[in-house]
Amino acid sequence: MTTPSLAEARGHFLVTDGYLAACTQGLPLRETLAASRAELDLWESGGATPAHYGAAVDVARDAYARLVGVDARHVAIGSQVSVLASLVACSVPDGAEVVCVDGDFSSMIAPFAAQADRGVTVVHAPLARLAEAIGPRTWLVAFSLVQSATGAIADADAVLASAARHGARTFADLTQAAGWLPVDAGRFDLTVCHAYKWLCAPRGSAFLTVNDRMLSELRPVQAGWFAGDDPWSSCYGPVSELAHDARRFDVSPAWPVWPGTAAALEFFAELDITEVHRYVTGLGDELSHRLGIPALGQPIVTWPDPEGCDLAALTAAGIRASGRAGRARVAFHLWNTSADVDRVAAALRP
Repeated sequence: MTTPSLAEARGHFLVTDGYLAACTQGLPLRETLAASRAELDLWESGGATPAHYGAAVDVARDAYARLVGVDARHVAIGSQVSVLASLVACSVPDGAEVVCVDGDFSSMIAPFAAQADRGVTVVHAPLARLAEAIGPRTWLVAFSLVQSATGAIADADAVLASAARHGARTFADLTQAAGWLPVDAGRFDLTVCHAYKWLCAPRGSAFLTVNDRMLSELRPVQAGWFAGDDPWSSCYGPVSELAHDARRFDVSPAWPVWPGTAAALEFFAELDITEVHRYVTGLGDELSHRLGIPALGQPIVTWPDPEGCDLAALTAAGIRASGRAGRARVAFHLWNTSADVDRVAAALRP
């Protein structure tokens, strides 16, 4: 398949002027809408079957694997980041230390904090000092590659190097990265991603990548029929054998979301993400220059807005933005253009 240009890619969205909230929820592709509507029609007609949905999961798994640079046998599917992170948290040994980012999204912190009754300790470190916080007691470092509240990008090289020195495992959340930032999930022991933001899938489809080291260390605490070596013969106990690859960590899929997810992931897997990165960070830096704030090479642009006045001004101007942690937040994705930069600047600096 020929890699589509960015101009061609924008044509796959029913573009909404002023939608600057990909970091909250992506917009659906035309293909995703078509697949989702066809799924509803099939369900209505009584033609939907578990095998039909299973095929959509297979397509989505393969496409996601291509997108993040791993083999499909290393990809498990789930519903939310918190569910998959909880699987990881349950595998942390009693009394071990987990290092997290201070102010990271709760789904990457709360599952580990909930293990306190087993003596698991969570150390919170500023993003800029995350690598320094990893020590000889650290079993796992869990962090979002791109921070939800600020758009700040973690220094993955430094974290990976520090983790290797101390024998710690690495667990990265790619939810705010995959779809615009070139990502090699194979560099980490584990990664997780909810696909409804920058990958523009329906909410309720998430992915976990597990390297060979962690296949034996993770406990499949939520294993069900879909985690069986042959799911279709694992519907009733006793279950003779779980899958030998990352599918052993699969959560039974929320069926209706997967046809649309498969369509979205196939689209993004064919894009040149390096080109997407260049485009969206260019828009983010253009806005930063217009607002007189540091340009950080991020598509997510945030600035202090403790009273919510700037967010209110953006909303009044018909711009879809968001506010997090006392900051106004806008995000640029494929459907945005320099005209959106002008809209924001005009709304804030009339």
